Amino acid sequence: MHQTKIDKGIIAKELRFVPEIDSKPSKVFVETYGCQMNVSDSEVVVSILKQHGYVYTEIMEEADLILINTCSIRENAEQRVRGRLDVFRLMKKRRPSLLIGVIGCMAERLKEKLLEEQKMVDLVVGPDSYRDLHKLVQQAGTGQKAINVLLSREETYADISPVRFDENKISAFVSIMRGCNNMCAYCVVPYTRGAERSRDTQTILREVRELIEMGYKEVTLLGQNVDSYHWTDTATGDEISFPRLLSLVAQLSSKLRVRFSTSHPKDMNDEVLHTMAKYDNICKSIHLPAQSGSTRILELMKRGYTREWYLSRIEAIYSILPTCCVTTDIIAGFCSETEDDHQQTLSLIREAKYDFGFMFKYSERPKTYAHRKYPDDVPESIKSRRLQEIIDLMKVLSVESKKLDIGNVLEVLVEGTSKKSKHQLYGRTSQNKIVVFPRESYQIGDYVNVLINDCTSGTLKGKVIQ
Repeated sequence: MHQTKIDKGIIAKELRFVPEIDSKPSKVFVETYGCQMNVSDSEVVVSILKQHGYVYTEIMEEADLILINTCSIRENAEQRVRGRLDVFRLMKKRRPSLLIGVIGCMAERLKEKLLEEQKMVDLVVGPDSYRDLHKLVQQAGTGQKAINVLLSREETYADISPVRFDENKISAFVSIMRGCNNMCAYCVVPYTRGAERSRDTQTILREVRELIEMGYKEVTLLGQNVDSYHWTDTATGDEISFPRLLSLVAQLSSKLRVRFSTSHPKDMNDEVLHTMAKYDNICKSIHLPAQSGSTRILELMKRGYTREWYLSRIEAIYSILPTCCVTTDIIAGFCSETEDDHQQTLSLIREAKYDFGFMFKYSERPKTYAHRKYPDDVPESIKSRRLQEIIDLMKVLSVESKKLDIGNVLEVLVEGTSKKSKHQLYGRTSQNKIVVFPRESYQIGDYVNVLINDCTSGTLKGKVIQ
């Protein structure tokens, strides 16, 4: 699953717990890093804790327990977490009773080693063990180190109705599956999140219905590889594929926007595209990670497709969904990448005409196939130069993509007030493009039609028309 840069940095919430022995309230702070799946998991964690008497607030300094939900996809993601743990260590020195817990992918990857490295960490909990959090916190409260990093082949938290962090009740994440069976050579996800398993279709539909009743305007269906979603109803024998699930969700309300992430190029089929074309409320935006434009590198990465296959999927998207926006992930400087491989990546980016991309230098991750089998032999300076060339090209394409919208009227779902001016609102189009426009009398949650008259590489600008 692609990594989302949460520019707001951190999703931070606090919880208050009334212990069984001591009636004095205990507060818990949860901080989330990484991908959309981690955001969704934090909401599940809060819901599970609520069942044991917790409520949440937002004041870290008053916390008696801090949980940090972690990402291991790249080395810099882990370094950010280590930096935050240094901050928490200082807090713990001032208040020895403070409990510190590391949950999520980094907890799963490092396991007991994390307790040894970080003496101030009291509990370590993997992504499949959140149901045990209450017991583990109680154990840590007695002075014992607490850990549960067992991976599961069944756990999907299907019965949990997550506590939602979006106070505006605009957009929510709905997890449809967990884990990953795609053993990409560079990726640590299968080792930190386990094997792929799909969630019961009826529990997904129930959760979406609850969101509609709560007033939410948009849902994003989440999975490491949503295209491989598959559920068999044991009672009826009915088999639900991802296109079928997408259709069922879209039919729940024509006023509900439906998004999904992430698709894998080897599994992205025309049935998904035709389903998107059939329903106006399925957003015309697809995140399709390429990672490289070189077939040789793709084979080394164990991606399961060639450059030609990937471009055929891009062609199908634009043919079936002419207004669709495509975004991607690109890795610069993978093992043995030559200048020719890099130039092939640049040419693929030009052909795909992306609106946006998440771009990174290759970061070797322990225990992955690439770590075990390939030397990380591209010099850091060359990785940096190639990454910058990719970023520069993507900026040009992003501007070109947005210029095509100038003069068009686009439906925008209002999400909030612009950071630059309280007199402006912002929202997103079906194509996931940010639009800024004058506030006037419009409210968060409104659908408005905006005539686009200007743009930057990251934002469309316009005015509302009746």
